[in-house]
Amino acid sequence: MVTHTVTTRDLAWETAAAVPDPELPMLTLADLGVLAGVEVDDGSGTVTAWLTPTYSGCPAVAEMAADVDRRLRAAGYRDVRVRLRLDPPWSTDLITAEGRRKLAEAGIAPPRPTSAVAAAGPVPLTLSPTRAAAPSATPAPAAARVAVPVAAVAPVACPHCGGTDTEELSRFGSTACKALWRCRACREPFERVKEI
Repeated sequence: MVTHTVTTRDLAWETAAAVPDPELPMLTLADLGVLAGVEVDDGSGTVTAWLTPTYSGCPAVAEMAADVDRRLRAAGYRDVRVRLRLDPPWSTDLITAEGRRKLAEAGIAPPRPTSAVAAAGPVPLTLSPTRAAAPSATPAPAAARVAVPVAAVAPVACPHCGGTDTEELSRFGSTACKALWRCRACREPFERVKEI
């Protein structure tokens, strides 16, 4: 019979993993995939928690680190260090299935797997002359103007009614990680986590 002994590292992981994300409080740092690891030095008892921010300029990182530090100290760990790990970079693929479920329950459409976005292939782009270019007697033909087609990927499902007749209203939502969408079926607006 094999028994599992709960280690100091397991307890430290559970403590850090339970910290809620400051911008998406329905998710823990583990749900979001931001908690990259927890190490415990058996000799000194030092606990090092590794965070991978969603992007290098994420303003919530300082709050995440402070929350992890507070929770670990409250759990009895005296020497706590919270470090950033930027390699490998965070991706929306790191959001757990539980995290995706929690986002949808909160009315936020979870991101599609990045493989679905990449499968659409390269996006053709045709550029027209810049505004600084010398004026032309004739305007550029429509085919020469900027044309960025929408990638042919699976539609975004509405977290309210499940409908897929949805549209992006604004690429910029309440945080840099989210965009504002609307369902044409139920007419409800919703936020959506962008794929990274």
